[in-house]
Amino acid sequence: MGWNGRMESTGWGGIEWLVGVLKARGETLATAESLTGGMVGAALTDVAGVSAVYRGGVVVYATDLKTKLAGVPQDLLDAVGPVHPDTAAALATGVRERLEATYGLATTGVAGPDPQAGIEAGTVYVAAAGPASVQVRKLQLSGDRGAVRQASVEAALQLVAALVTEELD
Repeated sequence: MGWNGRMESTGWGGIEWLVGVLKARGETLATAESLTGGMVGAALTDVAGVSAVYRGGVVVYATDLKTKLAGVPQDLLDAVGPVHPDTAAALATGVRERLEATYGLATTGVAGPDPQAGIEAGTVYVAAAGPASVQVRKLQLSGDRGAVRQASVEAALQLVAALVTEELD
């Protein structure tokens, strides 16, 4: 069934819908991923024709790369750490700017199985940044590492689809 079939069953239109809307509007998307390690980019690139809208992505698993590659301010990371709503927003905004995309999409969190820096496994933030706004969603996911990562991908794509829809109006 793949990513598209699974996501379309959730009722949000799916990745193909998202790609179609972005393509029709001449808009683009870039990704900055931490705990998902490239899974969002992989899900996007499963769609034929995505090259017209997907600029690319960065996997910023190590905290220092969030600054070096995605433009997250070091003072923000020092103050709140890598798993925080403000960090997620900065990742989405930073990748949008650095990769010159209309929209930026980001994931950061703790996939588990163990807590990290006192943050419970399954705590995830997804963020989407567009021309007019930035949205962040906190997730508290259960299941094993794979389930947390897969649910994070789905939530991130649904969030950017919601932002794109909002900006249609």
